[in-house]
Amino acid sequence: MQSNSVYIETYGCQMNVADTEIVLGILKKQGFSVTDKPENADVILLNTCSVRDNAEQRIYGRIGNLKTLKYNKPGLVLGILGCMAERLKKDLIENKKVVDLVVGPDEYRRLPEYIDIAFNGDKGIRVKLSRTETYDDIEPFREDGLSAWISVMRGCDKFCTFCVVPFTRGRERSRSLASIVTELEDLSKRGFKDVSLLGQNINSYLDDKNDFADLLAAAAKVDPTMRIRFTTSHPQDLSDKLLYTIAEYPKLCNYIHLPVQSGSNRILELMNRTYTVEHYLELIEKAKKIIPGVSFSTDIISGFPTETWEDHLATIEVIKQVRYDGAYMFKYSPREGTKAYKMKDDVPEDVKSKRLQEIIDLQQQISYEKNQELIGKEEIILVEGFSKKSDEFFSGRTDTNKVVIVPVNERIKVSDYIKVRVNKATSGTLFGDYLTHIYPEKEGIALTV
Repeated sequence: MQSNSVYIETYGCQMNVADTEIVLGILKKQGFSVTDKPENADVILLNTCSVRDNAEQRIYGRIGNLKTLKYNKPGLVLGILGCMAERLKKDLIENKKVVDLVVGPDEYRRLPEYIDIAFNGDKGIRVKLSRTETYDDIEPFREDGLSAWISVMRGCDKFCTFCVVPFTRGRERSRSLASIVTELEDLSKRGFKDVSLLGQNINSYLDDKNDFADLLAAAAKVDPTMRIRFTTSHPQDLSDKLLYTIAEYPKLCNYIHLPVQSGSNRILELMNRTYTVEHYLELIEKAKKIIPGVSFSTDIISGFPTETWEDHLATIEVIKQVRYDGAYMFKYSPREGTKAYKMKDDVPEDVKSKRLQEIIDLQQQISYEKNQELIGKEEIILVEGFSKKSDEFFSGRTDTNKVVIVPVNERIKVSDYIKVRVNKATSGTLFGDYLTHIYPEKEGIALTV
């Protein structure tokens, strides 16, 4: 195969970001070079998301934008990867004439071969799902930095009625604990200090007799200067062992993303979420007792089929009771192939929007109040870079995943752990003054206050 350049755009969740790094690792090993400009590429790949309809519409729009480039550059290969490729398959080839290649998330090993076929003029669809593929022997291609994402498992067995993931990413399978530890060790050698472990239902991770708590404990021992985060948790699989493990190791961040989706037991049953509101709230209270200072974020869907005003009020009540630090909030989006798709989407769009806005407004107020409570308090942050708004300020995060802005100081550099005192707060950001450096490599020094 001749040497060719590849350009890739990534849409959707952190799992897709990690998958893009796997794809680039595979292609670079076969001699491909990476370009950051589509006009310089021989191959353009869009790594896609199908969680909501607007995510797919973005891709359709982007395909339209690339038509001119493709027509002006004979031989250019345009490929669609990921969840949208798995879900829509032939539609992308037959209805979008400019697409040459459709490859699902379990077929990336053979991507160089499929690209070669496309160069020879043959369009192709490769979307077979696997019960075993985890890419645990593939070295992802990552630019140097501080933060990295590691996929520790793939797929999901929960089959929530609104979710396409089991159909686009297949059933659950876990990487070996040893391969994950090796990847963490490699990241440590390269200076990465903030690593997120990823899985659609990460709490169900299982490698032989090692569960997710065992994996976290092993990860925490790799590097005293490295923070470990994880997402996404399912309430059904959040064990006491996992909570006590987080509490035991200071390198494991005191932050749990725990989707509730709805505060109504009736809606949760229709969603096939397999827990009740009461069980969920018990988990929250248990976690708060076991992990002092733990923060929570969540996912909430507004306007699920048959949702009533009373169901909506129940969700509002859960938000008030838990007082999340943050939330990802969306209107229900019907996804073809799911069980919910067969339900009547009977909540009017304007009602969905109004309910969603009420949820957003409430959560923003709670986030603001919780952040206000931190004024005058000390926090330890990892300095990640300059603020998005000004080079006169550094930006970093606490172990509870709160963004903190501090003035640039000649003593501070990117990758430093520093202690700051919070002096101002909005709903989304803390502002602080530098106090001192923290050296976590010294025994007994934690990464949290």
